[in-house]
Amino acid sequence: MVTYMQASTSKSIPPDVYRAIADPTRRAILDRLRSGPAPVNALALDFSQSRPAISRHLRVLRTAHLVRERRCGRERRYSLEPEPLHDVAQWIEEYRVFWQSSLTRLKRHLEKETGGRA
Repeated sequence: MVTYMQASTSKSIPPDVYRAIADPTRRAILDRLRSGPAPVNALALDFSQSRPAISRHLRVLRTAHLVRERRCGRERRYSLEPEPLHDVAQWIEEYRVFWQSSLTRLKRHLEKETGGRA
């Protein structure tokens, strides 16, 4: 018997969040911001990309509400806003539970087929 999950939580997750975390550079920026807020120039030093390219990545992250920009004089400081990732993590967790259950059923089936030698 196949059990289907309820309507996915992903419908409540804005598509911008998926677009933002799909890029490895943006994920690396989020990882860097876990250690605390940083100005765009400091973030750009951590990457081989140009400062304007990093600014474009930060704009995508800002649009997805994954980072917050705060101006301090002439400097722009960015900080992590992890709340949207919580919904993504819950959605992924549904699949982890699904696959764990599927693998457990497969193991039982194989054990039954082989007399417990699987």
